[in-house]
Amino acid sequence: MTVTITAFERSPDGGRGLARDTRVRWALEEVGQPYEVRLVSFRAMKEPAHLALHPFGQIPTYEEGDLALFETGAIVLHIARHHAGLLPDDAHARARAIAWMFAALNTVEPPILDLAIARILEGDKPWTGERLPLVEDRIRVRLGQLSAHLGAADWLDGAFSAADLMMVSVLLRLRSSGLLDEYPNLAAYVARGEARPAYKRAFAAQLAVNTASQRSAD
Repeated sequence: MTVTITAFERSPDGGRGLARDTRVRWALEEVGQPYEVRLVSFRAMKEPAHLALHPFGQIPTYEEGDLALFETGAIVLHIARHHAGLLPDDAHARARAIAWMFAALNTVEPPILDLAIARILEGDKPWTGERLPLVEDRIRVRLGQLSAHLGAADWLDGAFSAADLMMVSVLLRLRSSGLLDEYPNLAAYVARGEARPAYKRAFAAQLAVNTASQRSAD
């Protein structure tokens, strides 16, 4: 049964792999599942057809037969549960991997998104100069805790899993900030994720869409 995901017709990040469809592409590439992509414009994302798939008018969505999903955590977990390669066979290790998926999205990502908002959307506000250091310090707290857990290990809990896929995807948002470089083991961890062939294929696929969009606009 063909899997179809949605992605930005023209991603705000210009194809740097930060749009959330990259996470789903990566998961599908890791398990060897072919998929199709339906590109949507910002306008189409707010129209009834797309809102029927994603009530908040975002991307990505996932369609497989009669099943339609939204939210990358739910989509990646679904893929991992139905295809070998992203979750351990051992029940306890499997539960820990899922816990780390939730940690990536619920504990680590929120302050990182706050930093993006503070810099991009609130950069001209009078309070930004005072707020930015506070946001960065909150991120450092989380990175310090994550760094302590990872230590010298390659991955969060044994072999690579969906937990690492989600955590690396979240940490990639920090690259331009320089904060990740303060934690060498986390920077190396992200580099290991990017070096995986499945990630490279996902990144290239998303970049190709944005390259084509840019050419058509020129």
